[in-house]
Amino acid sequence: MNIRESIAVSLDALRSNKMRSALTTLGIIIGVTTIIGMMSIIQGLQNFMVGELSVLGTGTFQVQKDPAIQTGQLDEKYRNRKNITLDHAMAIKEHAKLVKAVGPETWNWGQVVKYRDNKTNPDVLTVGVTPEFQVANNYFIEEGRFISETDVEYNRQIVVLGLDIVEKLFPHSSPIGEFVRVSANKFKVIGIAEKQGASFGQSRDNRVLMPITTFHKTFGDRRSLNVTVQVKDPERMNETIEEVTGILRAVRKVPPGKPNDFEIFTSESLIDTFNDLSRGIKLGAIFIAAISLAVGGIGIMNIMLVSVTERTREIGIRKAVGARRLDILFQFMIEAVILGNLGGLIGIVVGVLIGLLVGSATPLPTAIPIWAVFLGIAFCSFVGLVFGVYPASKAARMDPIVALRYE
Repeated sequence: MNIRESIAVSLDALRSNKMRSALTTLGIIIGVTTIIGMMSIIQGLQNFMVGELSVLGTGTFQVQKDPAIQTGQLDEKYRNRKNITLDHAMAIKEHAKLVKAVGPETWNWGQVVKYRDNKTNPDVLTVGVTPEFQVANNYFIEEGRFISETDVEYNRQIVVLGLDIVEKLFPHSSPIGEFVRVSANKFKVIGIAEKQGASFGQSRDNRVLMPITTFHKTFGDRRSLNVTVQVKDPERMNETIEEVTGILRAVRKVPPGKPNDFEIFTSESLIDTFNDLSRGIKLGAIFIAAISLAVGGIGIMNIMLVSVTERTREIGIRKAVGARRLDILFQFMIEAVILGNLGGLIGIVVGVLIGLLVGSATPLPTAIPIWAVFLGIAFCSFVGLVFGVYPASKAARMDPIVALRYE
């Protein structure tokens, strides 16, 4: 019997027991659906995070007190660290030879910006910056000017507005030269920032920028700064990070041999950290899927054993007319593999549909990884082979005389 005939006989056997075949493949379907569905969501989220975490650019890194990506409650060792201050940022600016720009920044969320009778929602991000913020963050001005060193030196009450605020408070006129109120304080508008878009679902245009000294006077200075550093030569990124690390350890008086009491990260390091986190989720999904596939494989073995018993006379007749042990073994192995892959194909379809449904019904992005589809098919074929060996070998070893007498 050739392969085509074996497949045809196997399909006829499965069609004659449709319900039994469907129930047998249920474990396989659940396992493959888990692989495809979970991997689609994780892959889509990973693609999204790579795009979002690339906002720093290739020639920029950031210094801050706490880790950029945190899971669970912040560890006590981070909470007890000294704040990063303006003096620390100035030390980097003065002593680092490989640095192009140093942009310290500090934030305050949830402010309301008012202009006459109009006001924004209480969700505006207020940012205290220095002039280098513009260079380090590629923050360009659409109209007016950016904050200058003089503005910082004299704590001037001036602001640069994001486009969301301009559209809300000045829909039909230019805000340049007008006065707005932030936290009950009056500020003169000197510039409008170019459109920045969104990051992690939050608009980067819903913000107000002011001199960092003015920010400290308005909101207080008892908070840690973030410092964005732009390197002169992106090829010397690691060398620049080492230089900045040495400067910060010196000014923050970190003893030799002790770990840094600050964090330095790049877009690449953030992406690597997220990939490490997602790798654990992927392994968990594969483990759950493997358990379901094992359960499905046991179901396949049980059903194949029942099938061998039901077709004992058929096996005896085939052996009597010249079928070899290898022919019988091959026939039942083909049937087990087809049964496994039938469940796999259904699981792939269901998993893809779940991924597409999640992507369309929620803001969560999804992407169907082709490797997961092939992995699902390979798993199903493997399960069919492994759990079909015993029933197939049992059928192949049958004595044809005993088989022909079976009722």
